[in-house]
Amino acid sequence: MIHDRFPCSLPPSLLPRLALSAVLVAGAALVGVPALTSGVPPGSRTGPLAQAVPYWPAGRAPQAAVARMLSVAEQQVGIREDADGGGTKFHAWYMETSRAWETAARDGHSIRAYANAPWCAMFVAWVGEQAGLRSTVGSDVYVVTWARRFQLDGRWGNAPAPGAVVFFDIDGDGGEGVYRIDHMGLVKRDNGDGTITTVEGNTDNGRVERRIRSEGEVVGYGYPDYPAIWGPRSGAPARAAGAGW
Repeated sequence: MIHDRFPCSLPPSLLPRLALSAVLVAGAALVGVPALTSGVPPGSRTGPLAQAVPYWPAGRAPQAAVARMLSVAEQQVGIREDADGGGTKFHAWYMETSRAWETAARDGHSIRAYANAPWCAMFVAWVGEQAGLRSTVGSDVYVVTWARRFQLDGRWGNAPAPGAVVFFDIDGDGGEGVYRIDHMGLVKRDNGDGTITTVEGNTDNGRVERRIRSEGEVVGYGYPDYPAIWGPRSGAPARAAGAGW
């Protein structure tokens, strides 16, 4: 069994004791937008805040956007962290974003806390940025907040598909619902045998890697609202004020 050395989710109460080791912290609940209620894929179940699991038309996301996202992710395979568990371009990028200031203020700590922090979420956010899809995919450092965002948007379920953001409970240490989540990545494909192929940062090897994961480790999937055509989206519902990303 492959395990991450560092969890990607830690509650804010641990920050005063763990800030020097640059751990991630939890965020406050974010404001939601109305859930979508159509297009439920076979075998999906609803999340606690969604009445139905929205999905992509015909069971798949727009292929150009998914291909772009996965291409950018796979080009990073092999990049590794330094001896302190940080030092990647994903850390450097996130610390320079306005979103980093928002999450640091939200969670009550310094930007410097991100320098050597667990970085699976930073990796996914960076990929979204480079693919021109950051507002679609999302951006945060705390995996539970990110999963909750998908739930509040009504874009959460349990059907794997290429381009979905996958949330794991790797260490199996308990918790309820999304609060079990300690790791995240991107789905490359559903292997059809109870496993999925993923692209992830912050693996136990301290690298970006392709992984084959058991679906038994999966808490759920977030389905980004990928644009149907390449270029700016039009007609997409605006996020609620203060929703971040």
